[in-house]
Amino acid sequence: MNNYRCTYCGTVGLAEGFIEDAGENSRGYARWIEGALERGIFGGAKRMGRPRRQIEAFRCPKCGHLELFATGAV
Repeated sequence: MNNYRCTYCGTVGLAEGFIEDAGENSRGYARWIEGALERGIFGGAKRMGRPRRQIEAFRCPKCGHLELFATGAV
């Protein structure tokens, strides 16, 4: 149990979890990448040289609202 408060309904004690990335060549978890989305020649997102951070996710047990935080660099 933690003391995080839901910004939607105010409930204290959010459940920790993660956002899964199951795409091709994925590492199994989603990442936040700084900057606006730019597409490359083949339609994929341009990511080279951009800072990346792991996403931590918390779910409110009362209303289901998700709180996402971009934490440590990956």
